[in-house]
Amino acid sequence: MSRDRFERALLRALRPLVIAFLFVITAFPFFYMVMLSVRDIQELILEPGSLWPNAFTLSTYADVLTRQGFLTFMGNSAIIAVSSVAVTLLISIPGAYAVARLRFFGRRQVHFLFLAVYLFPAIVLAIPLFVLFTMMGLRGSLAGLILVYIAQTVPVTVYMLRNYFETVPQSVEEAAAIDGCSRVETIWRVVLPLSKPALMATGLYAFMIAWNEFLFALLFLVERRERWTVSLGLSQLAGSIEIPTTVLMAGSVVLTLPIVIIFFAGERLLTEGLTAGAEKG
Repeated sequence: MSRDRFERALLRALRPLVIAFLFVITAFPFFYMVMLSVRDIQELILEPGSLWPNAFTLSTYADVLTRQGFLTFMGNSAIIAVSSVAVTLLISIPGAYAVARLRFFGRRQVHFLFLAVYLFPAIVLAIPLFVLFTMMGLRGSLAGLILVYIAQTVPVTVYMLRNYFETVPQSVEEAAAIDGCSRVETIWRVVLPLSKPALMATGLYAFMIAWNEFLFALLFLVERRERWTVSLGLSQLAGSIEIPTTVLMAGSVVLTLPIVIIFFAGERLLTEGLTAGAEKG
């Protein structure tokens, strides 16, 4: 057997083993979290090392969603996340298209300045934003938090979409212009349908930031419990010695599950969008 055939056979044999290994180490923490969330606390105390519960219970989820207020927290997080994604894409799409297609003075400098916001740690911006939002009366409101998340996500989404828009053939846009489409109509009818993978990737990125973010949510909403997000609610559970571990795990599942569902629902588009703009041609 030649060296090439041996290496191909070895890789063919190792591929499923490597995939299975990576899947196990990736999925096991989530599996263990789910198993803990459906166990009775007494059973957990008696058999702490058991992975599979003797009896399943959903009382932990009822406790989290009703008594701990996670149903309200999820609603707040959904409003914040969806609004942030919608406004972010509304701003980023024309901005990214302008940087990708239009020629103007300082185009390259503007392109890189979009990412300058990430040179500063979030904690550095927290105090000025806290003072500013207090003066504007936005502290304690969901609208103020949405503005912060939009400011966080717009620069990187512009950067991501710009790379993808540059891969769309200009000949397609020129054909649309010959047919009488304006620049806005070209973006809406031609560019956006071809950019669904990139839109999915950037939208999920913005959604994950708004859904999981903790620092600014704590800073602006800590005084208004009825407007807390899921991350704040989970932090409250983690910091209380009176909350059973099973209830804490149920809250963790509630926080994680929407992201997992959205990821698998748009997995194909997301995979294409993450590699979009990697090469031109």
